[in-house]
Amino acid sequence: MFHDSPVFAGFSTDDLARAREFYGQTLGIPLTEENGMLNLHPTGGGTVLIYPKDNHEPASFTVLNLPVKDIDAAVDRLTAAGIQLERYEGMEQDERGIARPPKPEYGPPIAWFKDPAGNVISVIQE
Repeated sequence: MFHDSPVFAGFSTDDLARAREFYGQTLGIPLTEENGMLNLHPTGGGTVLIYPKDNHEPASFTVLNLPVKDIDAAVDRLTAAGIQLERYEGMEQDERGIARPPKPEYGPPIAWFKDPAGNVISVIQE
C-alpha cells in the first residue's frame, strides 16, 4: 500500500530555536525550516520532522538513531561538544557511556544522549 511513499519520522520539541542550533550546529545535520517546523536532512538519506509543541513531553524511548562507523570517535566528538551521555540502570556501559554487548549477536555498540528538549538520541556503530 505505501511501498512508493517517501517515509519520514517526526517528534516534538519545546524550543525550535534551541533544536535548530543543536541539530544544525552542534550535531552538524543539514536542515531546513518550513511552516514553523524543522526538517533534518541527513546526508545518508531520509528526513526527520521536528515540530514545536507547547505541552511537549520528552519521549521515554529513542526517537533518533545516528549510525556511525566509529562509536568511540563519535562519543569523543559529542563529549567535546559538551553533550553528556545517558547512563541506564541495568545496562552495562563503559566509563565513556558506551554499551558494548559481549557478543555480536546481542547487537552493536551504542550510546545515548538527549537533545535540549529531553528527547533520547543514540549513536550506534554500524
